[in-house]
Amino acid sequence: MKVEMIQRAANVLFDIPDEMHEEIIMLISAVTGDDETRAPDLAAAFGEWCWLVYTIRGDVVEVLDVGCAR
Repeated sequence: MKVEMIQRAANVLFDIPDEMHEEIIMLISAVTGDDETRAPDLAAAFGEWCWLVYTIRGDVVEVLDVGCAR
């Protein structure tokens, strides 16, 4: 699957601690690797400290928001 991240979500990545980037990348990888789940509206994935909000359209995962609780 192709991943697209809206600018607002990409900007958040610059504001979170570097050690949290790995967790967000892990969440994105998990979402793109799941061939069974379809999210025509909104869906969310949660890690230990981070989350992302996304939608799936065809073969594109569009990341709408990311965040971190640390």
